[in-house]
Amino acid sequence: MQLTHYNNNFSKRIFPITVVCDNVTNAPNIGSLFRICDAFGIEKLILCGNSIPFGRKMTKTSRATEKSVNFEIHDSALDIISDLKSKDYNIISLEITNESKPIHLCKFSQDKPIVLIIGDENFGIQEPLLKLSDATIHIDMFGQNSSMNVVQATNIALYEITKQLM
Repeated sequence: MQLTHYNNNFSKRIFPITVVCDNVTNAPNIGSLFRICDAFGIEKLILCGNSIPFGRKMTKTSRATEKSVNFEIHDSALDIISDLKSKDYNIISLEITNESKPIHLCKFSQDKPIVLIIGDENFGIQEPLLKLSDATIHIDMFGQNSSMNVVQATNIALYEITKQLM
């Protein structure tokens, strides 16, 4: 028998993870980010940029999780990351760079709260944010394409991080 929202056996949990979106502006992507932050028990979602869409397309995809996920909206991801770094968060960027490490080789710890930075759908994470990061991680890919959708990549990263924190 398929379980429903009302009879599943998943235990509720909040992980010390904040997802910071660096100029993610596609409404369905933002809606999906709310859903996965809810699904993975993320402490906070911070949307950064000057045109964050909160309309019908976003709410249709989020399926009302924007009402249960702790979130903030700010203009500058750089200001947010600088502030969180000063508060001793472990800053991790999800981006393919010449110095990034494959996510499956990374060890995530509960010693410090984690910030996962995800980037703009077309341009990725800004260079100043990468420089503030304690680590840059990527997901190994084996096809022709050099990137994947920001939400799909975030799903994979949050799965791996929360799995290690359990």
